[in-house]
Amino acid sequence: MTVAVGLASPISVDKDLAGVWTPAIGFNQARRRIKALTQRYVTVEHLGDRLADLPHQFRHPQPRRWNSVNWAAISPAQVNGIALDTFCAILLGTINTEAPIRGYTQASRQYLEHFYPQMAEFVGGTVDTAGVIRPGLWEREEKRHTPVLTMLYHRLSGERPHPVPHSARPYTPRENPRTDLYRHGLHRIATEYGAACLYLWMMAYTTGPLQAALGELLIDEINHMTKFWGFGRWAYPNSGLGMMVGTLTHAMVKKWRQPQLQGSLIHTLRRMTAELAWEQWSLSHRLTFLYAFDQVMRVLWQWERSLTPAYLTELFGPHPAHG
Repeated sequence: MTVAVGLASPISVDKDLAGVWTPAIGFNQARRRIKALTQRYVTVEHLGDRLADLPHQFRHPQPRRWNSVNWAAISPAQVNGIALDTFCAILLGTINTEAPIRGYTQASRQYLEHFYPQMAEFVGGTVDTAGVIRPGLWEREEKRHTPVLTMLYHRLSGERPHPVPHSARPYTPRENPRTDLYRHGLHRIATEYGAACLYLWMMAYTTGPLQAALGELLIDEINHMTKFWGFGRWAYPNSGLGMMVGTLTHAMVKKWRQPQLQGSLIHTLRRMTAELAWEQWSLSHRLTFLYAFDQVMRVLWQWERSLTPAYLTELFGPHPAHG
């Protein structure tokens, strides 16, 4: 069942999806709005619903219907507490990042297809020797993002963006396919989590139709992050915080030893800070962004405790023996 997450509530001039809309959003106001948005969009109940939806989507994949947005009413006046040029620079960075969705989905499909063909089809669709016959649900939902972000940039800046999309890292098998898949999956979850936190943070500094449009992007990212996280816990039943930390540490050490190494989480972090015009952010903006990461992760760890082996087996069936 698809959940609308309360977006049916009306948005007024002085109160919106994040709470009270003040004339000038400062550090404390932004924190309160981030907390309110987290409580609205990122709850243990909602995460559980999104994961429980995955087996149904394996059988009957249908893109989530977006809530109505008054696109024509989006204007620069709906940005508050952050310079408009900085906000537009962030939008351009998200366009560059979201655009190569076909590359992302096909790399993920190749990592998954040997072990979990249903999940491979969910992310990468159906393919033959000529290419993609039918896109996967993940791609069908994510491909909406770039046109929306492009429209937002145009409405706010009055100009058409000139994106420079980066190339998605292709499928790169190494010595152990199961380990390769785990590392790729962890990277995928981290990028979905980062996107969710970014859109939530941007919503704290916006209102009206602009905020509502960002909310639709946020719902998609939370949905996908949750499905990847929960399926990963089933696919790797012996994984836990220790294994995650070990994998991340390994990636950091390799990056330190090989500064030009592509594809690591550290490389992704550095690329994203450049894409999102981090040097233009004030200290207050950086701190509230980190606060958004903290607030979302607190809920994720709480939800993580509900992902017991018994529940995951009930949801996805007995785990196949892959060695």
